[in-house]
Amino acid sequence: MTIDLRADPITLTAALVDIPSVSRDEAVITDLVEQALREQTSGFEVLRHGNVVLARTHRGLPTRVVLAGHLDTVPIADNVPGHFTVNAAGERVLYGCGSVDMKSGDAVFLHLAATVAEPVHDLTLIFYDCEEIASEFNGLGHIERDLPEWLAGDLAVLGEPSGGWIEAGCQGTLRVRLSTAGIRAHSARAWLGDNAIHRLAPILQRLADYRAREVDIDGCVYREGLSAVRVFGGVAGNVVPDAAEVDVNFRFAPDRTVAQAIEHVREVFTGLELTFEVTDAAPGALPGLTAPAAKDLIASVNSHGGGGVRAKYGWTDVSRFAARGIPAVNFGPGDPNLAHKRDEHVPVDQITAVTAMLRTYLTGGRTD
Repeated sequence: MTIDLRADPITLTAALVDIPSVSRDEAVITDLVEQALREQTSGFEVLRHGNVVLARTHRGLPTRVVLAGHLDTVPIADNVPGHFTVNAAGERVLYGCGSVDMKSGDAVFLHLAATVAEPVHDLTLIFYDCEEIASEFNGLGHIERDLPEWLAGDLAVLGEPSGGWIEAGCQGTLRVRLSTAGIRAHSARAWLGDNAIHRLAPILQRLADYRAREVDIDGCVYREGLSAVRVFGGVAGNVVPDAAEVDVNFRFAPDRTVAQAIEHVREVFTGLELTFEVTDAAPGALPGLTAPAAKDLIASVNSHGGGGVRAKYGWTDVSRFAARGIPAVNFGPGDPNLAHKRDEHVPVDQITAVTAMLRTYLTGGRTD
């Protein structure tokens, strides 16, 4: 089996969708991508690292652009192989696991690697595994640790679904566990105890009263959010509980560091009797849209009537590049709200449009 990088990127997307590649089971698709890059492109150094394929040019051009996309998907839900249909709006769409997140973005990158003969930027392509599961397995994280020089560039473009918009940077994420303690007692004699679940009430009230901050950075408005995402407590139906806890998730704008985000959440709950434990944290990514390479991408998108620029509310791997001082954006076909759904699907016109926008950017407006 082979994949044809010079085929229409819509056809290439369908071929990638039909290759099962659930996280931790990406060897087959990685083999095919590696083989195709070695046999169907010219001028690229190609390297394999586990289930990550890396390719880069060495043309001595003044700027380098990194195109990165993950090859894995969430578990298949009776949606492989994919299929085409026409929706109620008359759009031709491709259904299938990963069609949105993010095999259509991968197809665009692979197609351009094979068909852009004279790019105005040196290119680095990274196709990696295990993005959809715990960060310890993330293939891009392994490259960050083992081959950090491969992440160097003047701009990084992640092929995350963005509906043809440039979604700049990303928000940071923080999870904390707030625990309360009480005194256990029989519920028939509740006055002899101290109900730890009841002690969650002021915590939940502060969350209900919280007003999210909105921050404009480079014209992108990031809206923060502080939410209870899990509550646990209770011993038995006739016991006043002596322990309870609530997990709180803070999605914060990228102008805050992780340390500043932690301090902010501490301040929200100042004065309450609780135990505060940070259970997970990842920094956000500034949009960096004032960088020359990013400005050129925006101009290319605008020249094709693209969606424009907006903030990325979720966390993505752009954060890894931003931490290294490299401007990074999310840009790809597909509605991110459809990612991971059983009926995941992408309008094929978006695949064509994103390909054209990136081709204009990579060629400086020429037609290769």
